[in-house]
Amino acid sequence: MSVSPRRSAPWLLAAALVAATVLAGAAPAISDAGAPSEGAVPGVSTPDPSLSVERAYEFLDARVDEFCDGAGRCLPRSYQGGFFTTPSWDFTPSFVYDDALVVIAYTARGLPDDLRRARTIGDTLLFVQESDPIGDGRTRASYEPHGIRQGRVEITGPGTFTGNQAWVGMALTRLFHATGDARYLDGALRTAQWIQTNTADTVRAPYGYTGGQTDDGTSLTWKSTEHNSDVAGFFTQLAQLTDDPMWAERAAVATSFVTAMQSADGHVDTGTLLDGSTVNTHPIPLDAQTWSSLGTGDRRYGAALDWTLENLIATDGPYQGPSISDTDVSKVWFEGSGHLALALRLRDGAGDADRAESLLASIRLAQRDAPNGDGKGIVATSNDGLDSGFGDLYYASLHTGTTAWYLLAAAADNPFALPVDPAS
Repeated sequence: MSVSPRRSAPWLLAAALVAATVLAGAAPAISDAGAPSEGAVPGVSTPDPSLSVERAYEFLDARVDEFCDGAGRCLPRSYQGGFFTTPSWDFTPSFVYDDALVVIAYTARGLPDDLRRARTIGDTLLFVQESDPIGDGRTRASYEPHGIRQGRVEITGPGTFTGNQAWVGMALTRLFHATGDARYLDGALRTAQWIQTNTADTVRAPYGYTGGQTDDGTSLTWKSTEHNSDVAGFFTQLAQLTDDPMWAERAAVATSFVTAMQSADGHVDTGTLLDGSTVNTHPIPLDAQTWSSLGTGDRRYGAALDWTLENLIATDGPYQGPSISDTDVSKVWFEGSGHLALALRLRDGAGDADRAESLLASIRLAQRDAPNGDGKGIVATSNDGLDSGFGDLYYASLHTGTTAWYLLAAAADNPFALPVDPAS
């Protein structure tokens, strides 16, 4: 039995609104796909990196400014174009995971307008947290931006998943770090306490944090490597900001779970089955490899990055980069290209800079040429129908989260960690 540890995917929500069938074939990754390629695609001109970054921020700016209320709260839609935008249907929900990434990407550049827009999203996250029908510090998987523009909260994804909570928390800690506004730290602490109260598992080894709650409030009993990497990064930030060692101790619990998921060949498994103890070995997702490295800062996960370069790299026409899991390596998952490039840049081993630049160059090419693109934002995948292996499909539509990951990789800014003050 395979239990998906991934956060609530937009494709599952979309499936409840529209029926679609996409056939996704699988193709093996070429054996030398992880080798340095100097960031160039033979016969194809390479877009200018600085201009590419500027245009990616312009994409985020337009998405943030589209849905704002009179109080200055804004919430960007997550996806647009292709599968999600047709003459008869327009899918506009905003996923808090994506919103958190956009906030962090804005703080990475840190221009006055960047911080202003980041705060409009952060204020919205505080608004939906405070307005939640249960009101215990949680946020939900997604909200309708049209509702926010009208000054009300409309929940489109009622699930409360641990990874999403941690990402909201990391967005709020970043905003507190950047602005000093205590409201953001208070909101982050409420989020963290929800995670601790509702998902901490120190009964079933390996100890860690469970998946959260479903739409109807049922507790998810499996544990996810991805979620525990998120919690490790978030709680470590809280320990730094509050000087409270309790959060460091709790971060260590999440980190120990991630450690327990690493296999003999270096790759990191997806998490556990429903019993919270038995390792779930299939599929093997990319983010368990990259986020283990980014979320814990532990060099041991360099082996997971090497495993990724050998096993998860896809080639789809002119594009090359990681797929979402070993289930289907026929298409490139550009969101994953962003966090793999970032992890390689931060590892900074032999050849890592060239590998990272090759991944970034392919993202820039997709920004310019990919189906359903606009020359500014980044589409989620190189073509429609990428099978995640967790019961959902991914599409070549413009995505705020993918665009934000690209910007973080370009800036070498790890969203799981607070920026280091150069003066210190």
